[in-house]
Amino acid sequence: MNHDALVAEMRTLRDQVVGVTDTVVAAVDGLLIAADTEDAIDPNGLAALAAASLGLARRIAAAALRGPLRRTVTCSSGGYTAVYAVGETAILVVVGDEGMNVPQLHVEARSAVERIGAILLAPEPEPGPGAVPAPDSAYDPEGVLG
Repeated sequence: MNHDALVAEMRTLRDQVVGVTDTVVAAVDGLLIAADTEDAIDPNGLAALAAASLGLARRIAAAALRGPLRRTVTCSSGGYTAVYAVGETAILVVVGDEGMNVPQLHVEARSAVERIGAILLAPEPEPGPGAVPAPDSAYDPEGVLG
């Protein structure tokens, strides 16, 4: 996964839709993958809660027999939080103020979710000749760790 491309996609969505203030991408288990948030927002906590809410919303959609869940939106006194499924393995969380253009968000998020899904599935680019591994990466020639 190309982290820079993922963050760029998140910022593009924020720039395209009036009122979007923060974005988070997480695994469906709530593990944070990337965040573009204000300091006041805890991205790890938001990721975990959004993943739980999407899981519950998927069960509600299944019980209602209306097809697979696409998104869930929470309306608060100060704005909105929308959670979109990115395939079966990830979520996109979008936070906006009370002026957020929700219909436009739904339109723009459709293609953003597709692009984010592609970024998440893309393999890491191969390091060039003579590249030194990052200091926190583990050497695992047998593939045991991952």
